[in-house]
Amino acid sequence: MKLKRHGIMAGIALTAATLALAGCGSDNTTPSTSTSNGSAGSSTDCASGSLTAQGSTAQKNAMDEWVKAYQQKCSGAQINYQGTGSGAGVTAFSGKSADFAGSDSAIKDGDETTKSTARCGGSPALNLPMVVGPIAVVYNLDGVKDLTLKPATIAQIFSGKITKWNDPAIKADNASAQLPSSAISTVHRSDDSGTTDNFTNYLKGSAGSDWTFEHSKTWKAPGGQAAKGSDGIASTLKSTPGTIGYVELSFAQNSSLSMARIVNGAGEPTELTPEAAGKTIAGAQITGTGDDLKMKIDYATKEAGAYPIVLVTYEIVCSKGNDAAKLPLLKGFLTYTSSADGQKALTDLGYAPLPETVRAKVAASVGNLA
Repeated sequence: MKLKRHGIMAGIALTAATLALAGCGSDNTTPSTSTSNGSAGSSTDCASGSLTAQGSTAQKNAMDEWVKAYQQKCSGAQINYQGTGSGAGVTAFSGKSADFAGSDSAIKDGDETTKSTARCGGSPALNLPMVVGPIAVVYNLDGVKDLTLKPATIAQIFSGKITKWNDPAIKADNASAQLPSSAISTVHRSDDSGTTDNFTNYLKGSAGSDWTFEHSKTWKAPGGQAAKGSDGIASTLKSTPGTIGYVELSFAQNSSLSMARIVNGAGEPTELTPEAAGKTIAGAQITGTGDDLKMKIDYATKEAGAYPIVLVTYEIVCSKGNDAAKLPLLKGFLTYTSSADGQKALTDLGYAPLPETVRAKVAASVGNLA
């Protein structure tokens, strides 16, 4: 289904010189000669061989686009990305069955860090933010458009405190809406999910005492329906009246789901657009060190026009200790995904390009992979 088209975001416009893909090829151990479209700094390294990756379903549509574009220009490259979920992706990476992983949350301190470091031969694994995936609160409620929800209201709905669509709290957020008295059915992820981790992190950081559960890749609140993957939630919402759930913008658009306006920290009801999501990411704090670019998002942002429920999907990759035969292709592909051209390709898919200040740091980290 054709996705809705969004304009290029003025607030986070990409100002770097455009990187363009160009056909080239090489053996597995040496990148080919870079090709350029004539713009300063505009080149893409092509390498032959294959990469296997898996993880985040939130970035699956972005990966599909990137893989298609890269393989069209680099005929000797084969890249296979499977949307198995963030938890499965990190496990596969640590177990050496994936060359890199997509995850909607950074590698956690403790067991995940220990295993990923061992996988990288003692060097740290990097969290490289690559895809900005705004999370939509989606609903299926006949006759109700432009639903607005405050963080506390969302928390009470998903914790099971609010059970009817005409609850006073929802009415207070939507004074002019004609809300039915029917029951609310919440839908959450059944699999370990970085989207769930980010969504519950948002509730923990913005809803105060109305959300008492710790953020986690595993859904902790009682009740509701469970569905596997973002596509599973979208399919359930599409076919079941009275439901409400959370998915990335790209999945909401692809299934033509209604998306609630979210009240941000400034008290402003905000529609989900790439531009609005970008304003939140631009204000995020990088908490990683060196080439590790783990980020901390301010879910209670008071930035005017900022949409607060966003996730950054990371590529998890070894800083050093990568397979020497695969390193040229790994760097060539991730150089493209972190380029201005690669990021721009996402605007029509329901994603928000990385702010230029962040994108440049990611590209630099990719260049240091060894």
